[in-house]
Amino acid sequence: MNARVGTVDAGRTQVIARAAQLLRAAGTFLPDGASTTELATATGLARPTAHRLLGTLAEQGLMDRDPATGRWNLGPELFLLGAGAAQRYDITDTARDLIDRLARDTGESAFLSARRGDETVCIYGQEGSFPLRSHVLHEGVRFPLGVASAGLVILSHLPDRDIDAYFARSNLSMAWGETHSEPELRRRIVSTRTTGYAVNPALLVDGSWGMGAAVFDRNGRPAWALSVTGVETRFRDERQREMGELLLNSAHTLSLRLRDSAIPSTGSPRTRA
Repeated sequence: MNARVGTVDAGRTQVIARAAQLLRAAGTFLPDGASTTELATATGLARPTAHRLLGTLAEQGLMDRDPATGRWNLGPELFLLGAGAAQRYDITDTARDLIDRLARDTGESAFLSARRGDETVCIYGQEGSFPLRSHVLHEGVRFPLGVASAGLVILSHLPDRDIDAYFARSNLSMAWGETHSEPELRRRIVSTRTTGYAVNPALLVDGSWGMGAAVFDRNGRPAWALSVTGVETRFRDERQREMGELLLNSAHTLSLRLRDSAIPSTGSPRTRA
């Protein structure tokens, strides 16, 4: 291959990757949107680069900018693309009754998250009846694997070689603190594998707890997670066991529903921040 052609192709690939980073970052700022500076910071891009790419994405309808505030949001073309992709990937209708039942039976907020490479994305939530709630998780929020109960339970159920490879390319303690260092996460992985469910004891926000159980695709890979979140006083040891059992039963039921479905896993390819 001509060296110049190879350089041009690499440059185009980098542009596409950066544009994808901006789209994913914008999704975490819903519904209020984000400034150019916020998106540049979130993706590690120089502000002029982010501004230029955002303008191009807006021309294609993939981003939209509020003329009054200057804040960016996902564009209308993504809605149309997403509606088409939902026919292949969305399991919300299959899982909705189970999530609603979890919220009703526990009184806590219940969620469905999907694995997307090295991240989990919250795709559906239902509030519980208890008046005090944790607001860490909501639809559209992304966390790295190992962060929050959904990400931890999916990571814990991966094969050991995949876990080792993940830690080789990730250093969560830089962004999430020493409670998310490899030794601490490996300790929680052992605990999660023992009980079957993951517990997040207020590692992201003081007083905000979460629990999660993995949902497996038809190939037996952890591709989604069911979780509940709430305030610390609602997560005493005995109640943890009760909610853990509910989560595991619900996740097992959903895994069985998906086993014979045509819905593929959303876990690959791996995404990079």
